[in-house]
Amino acid sequence: MPHPVVPADPGVTRQVLAETPDMMTVAFRFEEGAEGRLHDHRHVQATYVEAGRFTFHMAGKDYDLGPGDSLIIPSHVTHGCICRAAGTLIDTFTPRRDDFL
Repeated sequence: MPHPVVPADPGVTRQVLAETPDMMTVAFRFEEGAEGRLHDHRHVQATYVEAGRFTFHMAGKDYDLGPGDSLIIPSHVTHGCICRAAGTLIDTFTPRRDDFL
């Protein structure tokens, strides 16, 4: 059962869609121009662009992604994104992000 929609960063909401101790799936919804601030964490993260356009910054490189694109963010790699056209990212984390519960 999905969890509530909560604010994440300015212009960004987060909703946990499913979770177990080993894995978590989360929807991030972005307004155009919103940013996912640069950060890192111990979790491996798979990001799938459901809708919109995003520029991801990861390990000092930029990646332009649109609907249907995806990438893997290894553990402890600094990353973030800028939303170029309003959209939704579906992220999967392993293990679960307990800080999102």
